[in-house]
Amino acid sequence: MEALIVYPENKEQLTALKAIMQAMKIAFEQQSEVYPQFVIKGVKESLTQANDNNLTPYAGLKDLLK
Repeated sequence: MEALIVYPENKEQLTALKAIMQAMKIAFEQQSEVYPQFVIKGVKESLTQANDNNLTPYAGLKDLLK
């Protein structure tokens, strides 16, 4: 079966969607984060490095490939 990802714009839409799915006995899962876990982990890791002043300056593509 296919899965749907919906993006309600406000709390009223979210409440209505949940009520409809419950009434129709459609299983659903609610997540507050829309980004994949690996993206969230990478951002948190980068913020920690920035806070620790542990940054590596970007000097060009050749430096990244070394």
